[in-house]
Amino acid sequence: MNIATPLDSAEIEKSVEVEMHELARIISPGFHQGEPGDAETSADNLTALLRGVSERSIREIENLVDELQALRKKLRSDSDRIEPDIAEHTALSQQVMQLTNIISESVKKLPEAPSINQ
Repeated sequence: MNIATPLDSAEIEKSVEVEMHELARIISPGFHQGEPGDAETSADNLTALLRGVSERSIREIENLVDELQALRKKLRSDSDRIEPDIAEHTALSQQVMQLTNIISESVKKLPEAPSINQ
């Protein structure tokens, strides 16, 4: 499975900064020029830019959701694989404890060996 690494905060800040500069570049001419056609063009450019920014954000969110769903699927798969192993380990541990108790009780019942002091 190939999971993309998320952007760190510096990359996000840089991306937002670039988009803000682009937005400012598009908005500025509309405010400085007094012709109505330029303001309309600027508004169209602003609308297109905002649509692009929104679409990029939506794609990033969708990619993150996809990655999280893939991780959830992997966790469930790993859980399904590991659960039987844990159950088997638990059963074996209980058997070992029972055998240890049986051996301990059997040793207690053995007659004491004569001392080998010479």
